[in-house]
Amino acid sequence: MTEPSEPAEQQASEILEPQEEAAQIRKPNPVGRIVLLIVTVACFGYLYYRLNGAAAREGMSLLGYMTEVFANVNWVPWLILMIGYSLFYFLIDTLVVTKALNWLLADIKYKDILPIRASAYIISIFNEQIGKGAMAYYLNKRDQIPGWEVGSVMLFIMFCEIFYLLIWASIGFAFGGGDLPEVFGLMPYIAGGAAVFFIIWLLYFNGKLLPNNKLKDRRLLHAFRLAKPWHYFMFFLLRSPALLAAVVVYTRALNLFGVEASFINLLPYLPVIFFAAAVPTPMRAAAITFWVILFPENEGQMAAFGFVQHNFFILFNAGIGLIFWRRAQRELLTD
Repeated sequence: MTEPSEPAEQQASEILEPQEEAAQIRKPNPVGRIVLLIVTVACFGYLYYRLNGAAAREGMSLLGYMTEVFANVNWVPWLILMIGYSLFYFLIDTLVVTKALNWLLADIKYKDILPIRASAYIISIFNEQIGKGAMAYYLNKRDQIPGWEVGSVMLFIMFCEIFYLLIWASIGFAFGGGDLPEVFGLMPYIAGGAAVFFIIWLLYFNGKLLPNNKLKDRRLLHAFRLAKPWHYFMFFLLRSPALLAAVVVYTRALNLFGVEASFINLLPYLPVIFFAAAVPTPMRAAAITFWVILFPENEGQMAAFGFVQHNFFILFNAGIGLIFWRRAQRELLTD
């Protein structure tokens, strides 16, 4: 808040700043849309090429080949496995969001975040980042918390998720690097560069690097000014059970699809695939494509696996959101 003694011009500037930032964010980005369209077309084109080739080698049509792949899956154990994992992920995900808000913004109870996080999964069908934006809107309307402050915490969460996945990918590379595709040889360089960037990031927002630079003073970045190294570390600890559970679940699920895989195989793979799943392409085409690339000897099984795995997870989470939707609406209308 601005002190009463400050000039009116400064007060007006602070009021208008978020509005100007909002206007900049709302501007459509045709370049981004074109890039996503190109990525989508490239993914589907690559999948068709690989799957059609696999079907031809078996002397079958593409439709017949994929029908046989789906028919050979042990669906009941897979469904039980995925329902359990989706519920576990929801609980961990809500805990992470709750703690981040408690650390950097306000004391909000876990049970009060559950309907917010669950409802955001409905929007996350289209884009996970838009889902986080919906959470910011929800908290602003329900708890009268300034939208830019909530949005800043959501940015903090997204930033931490990138590094948390990178850390686990690096750990997986350290244990199973010899059995990974050649492209994973870049991991030490990527991890080293990310570590340097992270140190610079901390020094900058703690005011020890470029202290007179005003970029860090923007309201949308206030969470990073408040965040201490232990906040990043605790985020990693709280989020990690979800990834470790995913390694176990996805390994078992691959076995149910008739593909041999081990925990060590998947530990470096999953963070990369989860990155790809964040790309807002139809049916998460980028994630499905990565499964086929990483397991080239099982094109049909991996395409089927990627399709049902990611889309079931997204749709089931949206179903959780529908359960909480009435409560979310009631809280918004009440306030």
